[in-house]
Amino acid sequence: MYKTKAYSAASATSPLASDTIPRRDPTEHDVQIEILYCGICHSDLHSVRNEWSNVMATVYPIVPGHEIVGRVTQVGSAVTKYKTGDLAGVGCMVESDGTCPHCQDGLEQFCSNLTLTFNSPDKHLGGVTYGGYSDSIVVDERFVLRVPTNLDLPGVAPLLCAGITTYSPLRHWGVTKGQKVGVVGLGGLGHMGVKFAHAFGAQVVVFTTSPNKTEDALRLGADEVVISRNTDEMQKQAGSFDFILDTVSAQHDINAYLNLLRPDGNITLVGAPEKPLEISAFNLLMGRRRLSGSNIGGIPETQEMLDFCGEHNITADVEVIPIQKVNEAYERLLKSDVKYRFCIDMASLKSE
Repeated sequence: MYKTKAYSAASATSPLASDTIPRRDPTEHDVQIEILYCGICHSDLHSVRNEWSNVMATVYPIVPGHEIVGRVTQVGSAVTKYKTGDLAGVGCMVESDGTCPHCQDGLEQFCSNLTLTFNSPDKHLGGVTYGGYSDSIVVDERFVLRVPTNLDLPGVAPLLCAGITTYSPLRHWGVTKGQKVGVVGLGGLGHMGVKFAHAFGAQVVVFTTSPNKTEDALRLGADEVVISRNTDEMQKQAGSFDFILDTVSAQHDINAYLNLLRPDGNITLVGAPEKPLEISAFNLLMGRRRLSGSNIGGIPETQEMLDFCGEHNITADVEVIPIQKVNEAYERLLKSDVKYRFCIDMASLKSE
């Protein structure tokens, strides 16, 4: 075991502050990574403030962060995929049982014995796992990802969560060239959904409540922007979409978007509103429409996504900050005051 610098929160009301945490020494199957950049996900904030206590209560101190990009500093004797000096990424998962049907199918995110990157029982050191707001991390080789060397590293970090969260449903439901695809919301998730749908060759329409996001949506790859509060604009789109990716976590009328689907069309939720959505059965029945959900992807699909990004030069739009501004970033995140993800330059931690 060794000690490394980190930023942690001591309680739900405490600010994140400098700390020292333990990491396990690499075993034969482990990869040790010096963390260069770590994205800030909204789930970091939810977890730090224990807002998901009904699903997974936060254990303090908590070190968040599951959008990790770094450089390999040490590998175990049985590691075959990585060597010292390689660029590597770590996403939302760091371990699973490896034997269940989901793991065997490369769908580790559905494993009932999944270990999350932070605030999950740590099978090696006891306590809970600590995330990427730190100098280094040790992860089983199976959960380490290759990072394309041609991409801007700060923009790669959010791909490990926001990227795979939007890429996975687009791939799973077969979005392809010539289809009409809607993206609801233009935030951290939505802006990635636009980039991927555009790269797949789809006709992309962004739905937003903010007219001032029109220019950005078009820059990111949208062919059209619809102001969702405008009933006439929404009505013009009725029955025309093959697929809609709904990234909004605030309360909204899902039926308004179900009505936009063609027969056999699909709307997939990746946002998670706090209260249950009310759905009219007739909006599903009359067009044989589908309503589905998706979270992240498995390790094989996440690697596929990173390789796709390397081939198409896709990264997240980020605002890079030093770790010392993380609490300010959380407050701005609550106000949606970022285009479109914060990314921490972990070199700033060395000055602590």
